[in-house]
Amino acid sequence: MCGIVGIVGHTPVAPLIVDALKRLEYRGYDSAGVATIEDGRLDRRRAEGKLVNLEKLLHGEPLGGLIGIGHTRWATHGVPNETNAHPHFSEDVAIVHNGIIENFAELRAELEAEGFHFTSQTDTEVVAHLVAREMRRGGSPQEAAFAALKRLNGAFALAIMFRGDEDLIVGARNGPPLAVGHGEGEMYLGSDAIALAPFTDSITYLEDGDWVVVRRSGMEIFDMSGSKVERLRQQSIGTNLLVDKGNHRHFMEKEIHEQPEVIAHTLAHYLDFAGGGVKAFDTPIDFARIDRLAISACGTAYLAGLVGKYWFERYARLPVDIDIASEFRYREMPLSKASAALFVSQSGETADTLASLRYCRKEGVPIATIVNVRDSTMARESDGIFPTLAGPEIGVASTKAFTCQLSIFAALAVRAGLERGTLSPEGAGSLIRALSETPRYAAQALKLEDRVEKVARELSQVRHVLYLGRDTNYPLAMEGALKLKELSYIHAEGYAAGELKHGPIALIDKQMPVIVVAPCDRIFEKTVSNMQEVAARGGRIVLITDEEGAARASLDSFETIIMPTVPELIAPIVYALPVQMLAYHTAVAMGTDVDQPRNLAKSVTVE
Repeated sequence: MCGIVGIVGHTPVAPLIVDALKRLEYRGYDSAGVATIEDGRLDRRRAEGKLVNLEKLLHGEPLGGLIGIGHTRWATHGVPNETNAHPHFSEDVAIVHNGIIENFAELRAELEAEGFHFTSQTDTEVVAHLVAREMRRGGSPQEAAFAALKRLNGAFALAIMFRGDEDLIVGARNGPPLAVGHGEGEMYLGSDAIALAPFTDSITYLEDGDWVVVRRSGMEIFDMSGSKVERLRQQSIGTNLLVDKGNHRHFMEKEIHEQPEVIAHTLAHYLDFAGGGVKAFDTPIDFARIDRLAISACGTAYLAGLVGKYWFERYARLPVDIDIASEFRYREMPLSKASAALFVSQSGETADTLASLRYCRKEGVPIATIVNVRDSTMARESDGIFPTLAGPEIGVASTKAFTCQLSIFAALAVRAGLERGTLSPEGAGSLIRALSETPRYAAQALKLEDRVEKVARELSQVRHVLYLGRDTNYPLAMEGALKLKELSYIHAEGYAAGELKHGPIALIDKQMPVIVVAPCDRIFEKTVSNMQEVAARGGRIVLITDEEGAARASLDSFETIIMPTVPELIAPIVYALPVQMLAYHTAVAMGTDVDQPRNLAKSVTVE
C-alpha cells in the first residue's frame, strides 16, 4: 500500500514529510519522493528504493517551503525508478496518488493529441495533466481538480498541490484511505492516521467519493456532485502504535475496506497493466516444463488454492493436486521430477504447511510459497516466494490476505497459460484487463455494506446456515461458511451446489438460511435449479448475484444482494467481500470478539 503525506504548515515541511512517510514503511514501497513550493517555485526530490536514499538526496539538495506533499510508491504502471516515482508534475500542478486509474490509456491518448508530453510510464501523470489542462482553460485550482476527478475511473487517493497557491492542497478518496489532520495554524493529509501521529491526534477520515480543500485555516469536504458535506472530526486512538484501526470499529472491518488498495498493489506487482502483459518476476517453477502442480495450505489459504486450481486447469491446462496441509504431510503423495509444489500461508509459519513443504523438499521438486511475511520460515525454506502485498493483517480471520492470495493465483494462472501456449498474448491481455478492474469492482462491493448488514442481522438469529456455489464459487461458499463459523460461532457448511441432493437437502426447512454465491455466468442456470429445490422445501434463500442473475433467478428469495457485473475471472475476488462483510456484521450483531475469536490464533504453529 502506497503512503501519502501532505502538510500546509508554518515551518519547512520536507523533513517532516519524510519522517511521516517512515511511519508508513510497514506498507511496503519501492521508491519515494517529496515536492514543495518555495518562493513561488515548485520543486521536488525523488529516489528509487528506501527512504534513506531520499534522505541522502535531501541532505545534499535540501528543499525549503512551508507546503509540500510526499509519497512512498509500490510500482503499478511502470518500473520502480526515479522517473516513475511520485510526485508527478504538469505545468503548475504537483500530484501524488495511490491506486489505479483504469481509464488512463484512453485519457493519455486524449491528452497527447492535445500536445501534452508524458515523461513517465505511470497512470498518475494523466491526472496531473488533466488538472493542468483545466487550469489552461481558465479554471481555478479547486475547479480544475474537481473537473479532473470527474474524468477518472478506478480506485484512488490523491493529493494535489499548485504553484501560485502556497496555502492549498486538494485531496480526494475513491477506495484507498485518506485522512485530514487538524493542527494549530497548519493542516495535514495522510493515507493513515499513523503518519499524522507526530503532528496531531485530531483526524477527519474522508469517505469514498469525497474530495477536500485543505488550507492552514481549516478544510472543506465535498462530494462528487460538488456539494459540501460534513464528516466527523475525532480523536485518533493509539496512533503511536504500528497499526491503527482508524475510524473503524475493528481491525477486521478496516482490513476488509483496505482490499481495493492491497489487491491493486498485489496485482501490479505481477502484471503490467500498461502493456497488458505479465511482468518478468523470478519463479522457481517453469510452467512450460512441468506436467503437474501440487498445492497445499490450511484454512482460508487452502480455499484460495482451491480457486487457483480451477484457474490453472482452465487457463493453463495444468493438472493440479490440492490438499489440506495436515493431510498432505502424512499421505505420502508421490511426486514426479516433472512436478512442482506451491504452498500458501499468510504468516509463513503454519506448522502443517511447513511440514508439507519440507516433505516436498526431500522429494526434490521445485518449491514456491505465496506468503505475506517475506522473512518467514516458509519463505526462507522455499526456492522462491510470491509475496502478497496485503500489509499487516491483525484480525485473526483472514480477509485482505485471502483476496491478495487469489490475486496472485490469477496472475500466475495467466503466466502459466502464456508459458504453456494455452493462452495467446491477446487472450492473456484480455484477462489482465479484467484483473486491472478488480480494485474498482471491490470498491463498489464495499458500498453494499448497508444491505449486507441488514441480512446479517437476520442471520444473527439462527444457529445453522448453508452456503452453496458452483465452480470457483464453490470454494467461496466454503470460505463464507468458514468465516461465519470463525466469527459468530454459528454452525455453517459450504457445499458445491450440485451436491445438494446428495445429503445436505435433508437439512432444508423454513428456519434454514441458504446463502447462494452465484454471479450470472455460464453455469448460472444449474445453480438456479438448485435454488428451486431449496425454495420448494421452504428454505430461506440469500442470493448474492448481479442484476442479470437476480432477474433470471425469478425466486422469492429471503434477500438478494445485487453485486456489480464483473468478468468471470475476477468474480471470486470481488464476491469475497460481501461474504466477508456478512460474517463480520453477523458477529457484530451477536457481540462476539471479532478481531480475536475464541480458540483461534493468527498463526497456527502447532499441528
